[in-house]
Amino acid sequence: MTETAGERQRRPVRSFVMRSGRMTAGQQRGLDEGWPRYGLAVAEGVQDFAAEFGRSSDVVLEIGFGMGDSLVDMAAARPDMDFIGVEVHRPGVGRLLNRMLDENISNIRVYAEDAVDVLQQAVADQSLAGVQIFFPDPWHKKKHHKRRIVQPAFIKLLQQKLKAGGFVHLATDWQAYAEHMMEVMSAAEGFINQAGAGAFAERPAGRPLTKFEKRGQRLGHGVWDLLFVSC
Repeated sequence: MTETAGERQRRPVRSFVMRSGRMTAGQQRGLDEGWPRYGLAVAEGVQDFAAEFGRSSDVVLEIGFGMGDSLVDMAAARPDMDFIGVEVHRPGVGRLLNRMLDENISNIRVYAEDAVDVLQQAVADQSLAGVQIFFPDPWHKKKHHKRRIVQPAFIKLLQQKLKAGGFVHLATDWQAYAEHMMEVMSAAEGFINQAGAGAFAERPAGRPLTKFEKRGQRLGHGVWDLLFVSC
C-alpha cells in the first residue's frame, strides 16, 4: 500500500536502522530463554523498575548497547545498581541475554525498540540515576545529521527522566560528532558539565572499553567522553 504525503510527514525521524543479521546458536538461545525473563516492551506502559527488579536502587539506562559486552561488564561490576538496555540489533540483544544467562546476571532488563518510544512511554519522569550512550551512529553525511540521536529535543527528554543529580554520559570516536554533542549539551538547560565548561571528560574507570573503542585505538582514533549532571 502506498503511503500518502501526510503519512510521510507524520513519520518521526528515527535514529537507527532496524537490522536483524545472522544469529548464532548462543544469540538465539539468549532470545529464546533470556527474553521471557529479562525482556520488556513499550506496550506494557510505564514501568515500576523497583517492582521489576524486586528492590529500590539506582537505575541507569543505556541506549544502543551494541553486542552488549560493556553493559554486561558494568552490571557485573555494580551488582548494587540496575540497568535498562535499549538496542534494536537482534543479534546484540541475543548475545547480551546469553551472557546474562551464562554468568547469572539479573540486574539488566532489555528493550528492543526505539529509544524515544521507550523514554516517552515506558520511563517515569525523574526515575533514572543516569543515561549512557556510547559510540552512537555518527551519521557522517550532512544530509543525515538530523538522524543523530543527540539533539536538543532528545536531551530535553532525558532531563525530564533524570533524578536531580542524575548524569548523562556520552562517548564517541568521531571528533565532529563529539563537537556536536558538546554544543548540544552545553546549550541544554538544567545540566552542568562535570569537566568544566566546554571540556571533555577523562574516561571514567567504570566505563569498560568497547570493541569499537579498541578498534579506534588500533587505528589511532581519539575518543571523547562527555559527562553532564542534571541540576
